[in-house]
Formats: sequence, structure tokens, C-alpha cells
Amino acid sequence: MATNTMTDLYVEKLKDLYSAEQQILKALPKMAKAATHAALRDAFETHRQQTEGHVERLDQIFEGLGKSPRGKLCRGVQGIIEEGADLMKEDPEGGILDAGLLAGAQSVEHYEMASYGSARTWAQQLGYAEHADLLQQTLDEEKQTDELLTTLAVETVNRDAELAETPRRPSTTKHAARR
Repeated sequence: MATNTMTDLYVEKLKDLYSAEQQILKALPKMAKAATHAALRDAFETHRQQTEGHVERLDQIFEGLGKSPRGKLCRGVQGIIEEGADLMKEDPEGGILDAGLLAGAQSVEHYEMASYGSARTWAQQLGYAEHADLLQQTLDEEKQTDELLTTLAVETVNRDAELAETPRRPSTTKHAARR
């Protein structure tokens, strides 16, 4: 499809998001199974359920546009998911794997937040108020997921991964003396 208008660009962004959400739906169960932290597994499972709702909202938008959501591959999310799959194949110690999976999940969240924000803005600009509301709902959920993942990273997952390092590497920074 040639992208010659803002509406074309909007539809292409929606297709990219649809592809991203489909890829995420396939990846999250694998990530949950690989995670060793119960709270991280729960976060992945909760986000999988939310992602199903994101797909339903996108389906509503495409139905209203009279367009198919298919026909585009989201290469950005594909790359992030492939990085996570590579990490799982390396099979690092559980805490390290959890930290890596969590960082990958946040990369996906940030991609989605940027993309949903653009799509919402374009929907408003193009006069698709109902679409904008649906996209905002998803954007809000993506932000909540990112905040949850940040909390998990800071409060447990990253710290546990660092503590699990053996032998502990001596730090060469000034900050090491303050620990």
C-alpha cells in the first residue's frame, strides 16, 4: 500500500501495532515460563491478558475503517523478541535471565507507548474520536505495565540478579565504596 496521506500513515501504524500485539501474544507465555521470579511471571501473564484486549480494540478500529489489520510485520518488536529468545537459548542463571527478560519487556512497552501515542494523536487529528479513546485506553495500560516492570526491576529482579553473581566482581567506581 502506498502511504500518500495521513490516513494511509495512520492505517499503516495501526497495522504495525496489530502485528506487534500478535507477536507479543506469542512471546509472553514463553517469557512467563522462563521467568523464575513469581511476580515477574504474574506480570507477564497479566500483560498477556491485557494484550488480548489491545487486539480487540484494534479489531474494533479496523472494523470501523473497513480495513484488514493484516499485511504488515512489525520489525521493531520482532527484533526485541528475537533478542529475548536468544537470551533464553543462552540459559543464564535465573536472576540474570529475569533481568534480561524484564529489560526486553520494557523495550517492547516503550515501543508500544511511542506507537500508540502517535496513533492516538493521528486519530484525534483525523477526526476519529472513538479510535482515539480506544487507543488512549491501551496507551494507559501500556504505561501501567511499564511502571509495574520498573518497580519489579528496581525493587527485586535487578537487585537479585546482581546479588546472585558469583564470585562478586570488584567494582572500580567510586560508588562501590558506599555499598
